[in-house]
Amino acid sequence: MSYFNEEIEIMDRNDLDALVEERIKYTVEYAYDNSPFYRKWFKENRINTSDIKSHEDLRELPIITSKTLREKQPPETEDFEFKCIDWDSIYTIHETSGTSGVPKSFFLTWDDWNRYAEKYARSFVSQGFGRGDRVVVCASYGMNVGANTMTLAAQKIGMAIIPEGKCTFPVRIIKNYQPTGIVGSIFKLLRLAKRMESEGIPPQESSIKHLIAGGESFAEESRAYLEEIWGVPVYNTYGSTEGTMCGECYVKAGLHVPEDLVHLDVYDPQLKNFVDEGECGRIVLTTLLPVGQKTGTLLLNYDTEDTTIVLSREKCKCGRTHMRISNPQREAETVWVAGNPFNKVDIEQGVFQRDNMEYLTGEYEAFLYGDEMETTMRVSMECSDPVNCDEDMISENFIKSFFKFKPGIRQAYSDGTFNVVFNFTGAEGLEFYKIRGRPKRLVDRR
Repeated sequence: MSYFNEEIEIMDRNDLDALVEERIKYTVEYAYDNSPFYRKWFKENRINTSDIKSHEDLRELPIITSKTLREKQPPETEDFEFKCIDWDSIYTIHETSGTSGVPKSFFLTWDDWNRYAEKYARSFVSQGFGRGDRVVVCASYGMNVGANTMTLAAQKIGMAIIPEGKCTFPVRIIKNYQPTGIVGSIFKLLRLAKRMESEGIPPQESSIKHLIAGGESFAEESRAYLEEIWGVPVYNTYGSTEGTMCGECYVKAGLHVPEDLVHLDVYDPQLKNFVDEGECGRIVLTTLLPVGQKTGTLLLNYDTEDTTIVLSREKCKCGRTHMRISNPQREAETVWVAGNPFNKVDIEQGVFQRDNMEYLTGEYEAFLYGDEMETTMRVSMECSDPVNCDEDMISENFIKSFFKFKPGIRQAYSDGTFNVVFNFTGAEGLEFYKIRGRPKRLVDRR
């Protein structure tokens, strides 16, 4: 078994918990001493920082939201109140993508970069990557941190990075440089496979040995189909400018949380209490600083607006002791019908039923229409050959999959207050092809 930082990654649970508590105390004090926002925040909420010593004590702190971050930076305020180091100590400045609102600003020191990179380096190594690998990164090298972080992580491991930025790169890159891995979203990697096939390079016969899927949540069915098309394992990652960076190891039994560098709690929907292990809840993030280190931006009890489940805190078969979580889902991609939620991933699961993929490309989008009395969901799917597409079989497979674990929504469907209609299109017949930016797969138009 290989590890990037073996001492930390296989640390005994009791020792790991003690290290986390030490870093919680240091981080809270650092926030008070260096962050204009948190200094006022502690005083306004009458919080004595010396009382925050453990994981449970964080529960006593208020939750910070994206709205709070946006309200504490220009143009809303004169300065960036979450910035907690002098300008001359900042190495880079970043913004979130802004897909869910005004971009949030983040300031990284060189220490921040090394911590960010270590998180990805641990994931890469746990997935079987190492010195001599060549990896194509199909992620933005702009103000988002993901691609740059992976590049620095590769340097620490001894890997070579091919910084394409997009999966629309020429197929000659595969021919000429013989990469062993690619980082991209599920759909980018599926499209790339089809382009390679059309140019006479079957993906299964290429140099690729591993794929890393990131950038968005996905259904296990779509991952399985991607693995079939490429003939290699596909590993999951979950990262953000806020600093999450969790990764799946070769066992693929959940994403390992780097608990020594990021504290991740899972709260109930009302953000009042922790949920029990095995229950779905909102991810609340706290940056953890090693004692003596500095940061440009830190977050305490930050609501990521993503949901997950803590799968296990037991030692993984790979030997790592850090807790594992399920594939996080975006709250912004969740809708409610008849008092019950479902996510974009649930739609994707229905689309990627294996028999369906004999006819579909995998591209889809869904729209909700109606009101409180009656809702209709229209699911549109792109067909490889619209004339010979078995629409009835695909529709039946989708319905069986979608309602399997949703008794409340299934009842609404039986009552006629929730309807599902299907639309099948040819190449590039979906609405998102006409709109710039990341495709929105589930859109609520009620």
